Amino acid sequence: MSALVLLENEQLRVVVDPMVGGTIRSVQHQELGFSVLGKVPWKAETTPLDPATVQDDALWLTRYSGGWPILFPNGGDACTYQGVFHGFHGEASVAPWDMQMDDRAIVLRRRFQTVPVTLEREITLDGDLLLIRETARCTGAAPATVMWGHQPSFGADLLDGPVEIQSSARGFLSDERYDAPANPLRPGGKGRWPMVPSKAKNALYDLSRPREPLSAMTCLGDFPPKITGGAWVTLRRLDNAVGIALSWDESVFPYAWLWFELNGLKDAPWNGQTRLIAVGPNTSWPASGLADVEEQGGRLLILAPGKEVTAEIRLQVFKPGGAVRGVNPDGRVMG
Repeated sequence: MSALVLLENEQLRVVVDPMVGGTIRSVQHQELGFSVLGKVPWKAETTPLDPATVQDDALWLTRYSGGWPILFPNGGDACTYQGVFHGFHGEASVAPWDMQMDDRAIVLRRRFQTVPVTLEREITLDGDLLLIRETARCTGAAPATVMWGHQPSFGADLLDGPVEIQSSARGFLSDERYDAPANPLRPGGKGRWPMVPSKAKNALYDLSRPREPLSAMTCLGDFPPKITGGAWVTLRRLDNAVGIALSWDESVFPYAWLWFELNGLKDAPWNGQTRLIAVGPNTSWPASGLADVEEQGGRLLILAPGKEVTAEIRLQVFKPGGAVRGVNPDGRVMG
């Protein structure tokens, strides 16, 4: 049974599902009349999975509606890590959350079953800005090792036409293992955003202007520190009807998983009918689960007993006036 909750002001209308992962189901700009989070071409189940031990992506997708899930304490493949089984994309993404709300904020809390951690998420609005402030606290006697990330999946009106992607990222990685038929990128390719290695010999692909069909799993990195610009990604419809700016604390989330599904996957449940671009700030890479990231020598987040880690993610929905020059520390694009 669905239990959606609404938070809105004069500029934004935000719908959240606390029962299935605390997922942000939609974000709409009231004045422009445009929604920016995408949807999938199937009807997602609205009952939570608790205990949230999802064996594979097929089961996880039954609860995936598009929108904006949070990935914690695992991201990507299900695995057994330090003797504990962690489901695909982690417990947080499909489990129910405790919720409190008023006319100012939605506050979501969960005490996890797979790691000794509590996580609190406060969602507020400031004009055309959606703010998410999160605090993770280790409640155990030993450190907790986790992956922590987000997967806002953009689509709907934002992708109703060609788009341009801009970012402060300087580094780029293409997933070594992901190679769908509609993937034009060289698996394991490295480069500088936005001209990235393609499968064609000695050729580059301009990923800032994605072309359909496209199905790819990539990662942005090497973001500048906040004092000199910080981590941000923008998507702008080329007709300047609507745009978004996503920015975050690069000290907590040094990577951004950049996933494209633009009518590329023909198999069920996608059926060549899905248009999503996901920009996912994350602590870790690759997107292959705790055990594999550690095996490959990747970065995982270690939460010390009794200590807290706080991070903020900001989403602005705006009407562009052309190419974006940058994003201010408050999360809004530069005029």
